[in-house]
Amino acid sequence: MQNFVLSELDSGERVISEPVDSVRSVALGLWIGAGSRDEDDEQSGVSHFIEHLLFKGSGRHSAQEIAEIFDALGGELNAATSREHTVVFARVPDAHLATALDVMGAMVFSPSFADLDAEREVVLEEIAMYDDTPQDLVHDLFSEAVFGDHPLGRPVIGRADVIASIPRPAIEAYHASAYVGGNVVIAAAGNLEHEDLVAQLRRVEREQRVAAAPRPARQLVVAPPPPSVRFQRKDTEQYHLCVGAPGISRSDRRRFVASVLDPILGASASSRLFQEIREKRGMAYSVYSFVSQYSDTGLIGVYVGTREENLGPCVEIVAEQIADIAAGNVRAAELERAKENVKGRIMLSMESTSTRMSRLGKSLISDTEILTFERIFSEIDAVDAGAVAELAGLLLAPERVSAAGIGPDETHFRDAVARANPDLAAPIAA
Repeated sequence: MQNFVLSELDSGERVISEPVDSVRSVALGLWIGAGSRDEDDEQSGVSHFIEHLLFKGSGRHSAQEIAEIFDALGGELNAATSREHTVVFARVPDAHLATALDVMGAMVFSPSFADLDAEREVVLEEIAMYDDTPQDLVHDLFSEAVFGDHPLGRPVIGRADVIASIPRPAIEAYHASAYVGGNVVIAAAGNLEHEDLVAQLRRVEREQRVAAAPRPARQLVVAPPPPSVRFQRKDTEQYHLCVGAPGISRSDRRRFVASVLDPILGASASSRLFQEIREKRGMAYSVYSFVSQYSDTGLIGVYVGTREENLGPCVEIVAEQIADIAAGNVRAAELERAKENVKGRIMLSMESTSTRMSRLGKSLISDTEILTFERIFSEIDAVDAGAVAELAGLLLAPERVSAAGIGPDETHFRDAVARANPDLAAPIAA
């Protein structure tokens, strides 16, 4: 049974809420369908930059006043940018929901873009910090290896040269085109009444003069480019490696199979890669698989951080385990354990109103059907070993695999990843 209520405002904003009577708080999120994939090359990072600038003041409050108001509420206020959306989110005592809506509405729809140049420096420092964190940076290189020149291949955080030079009019124009009614979802979960929430949002909509415009067009992935390699040389103690391929979208029915494959392969402590690479052989401290899903495509891959002498053997183990799963050798016990792992994590996460709000907001902003928990658990229970093997063999076939790495020597890296896909081998010197 669904427990949420959905409405649409005059501007096209969609409002979705879920009552949770057992709490005295409300988790609230303003979701905008604008992320790094919606930028062109000259705008790389502008979505993330605007996320920062929303906190620098609005037509109603200065940056300090915003901080003081939420501190006085005892609330939490934050934001995040992804490849497909930007979200400003908060959790406040239920009695202060109207105040939170007023402040957040002004931040999102009427930002002052104050202290723009000072905030440029903050974002440039963030980019520099990111560049010094290879275990994170390698995931952006991996997206580029898989998606190439498509906007999905660019980093969310942006490029330093763009952030350092993008002019205020360009920032304002991007905000004006993306932060419109048809591209906004307001999601809430907690101790609230939906009609009261809608009434307050109608007032915010009028005060902020939210533009009644449709969602901007988005460049879809028609077909991913051929597999490739991205490598960045750094004098690191470890090689940081991602291998994988294009995945499936958020609306693909096989996403339930992917959610079961993930903890079997590497996303749990009992997974094959964690046990084989870390526990049995001690060849890595950090090893895991990951699945990312977008509105029209996705990513599936494996991360390993390991020393030079272990790099090749680690890739070989990854390739062997994928091939073994694809061959149908999924044990009944590990299949059942993976299903219970997925269901258990969902149940535990739903004890958080913030997670409930995020589930609603993310589903609606990406136009994904919101299923009941009973339906989700039924879909997970229906996954069989054959489906897991088929999906692993289809998505992670050697000829589909791309790789990205950070470390001291590209030739050594390419020789290692060739064990996953021979086409990625280092070119032979003339």
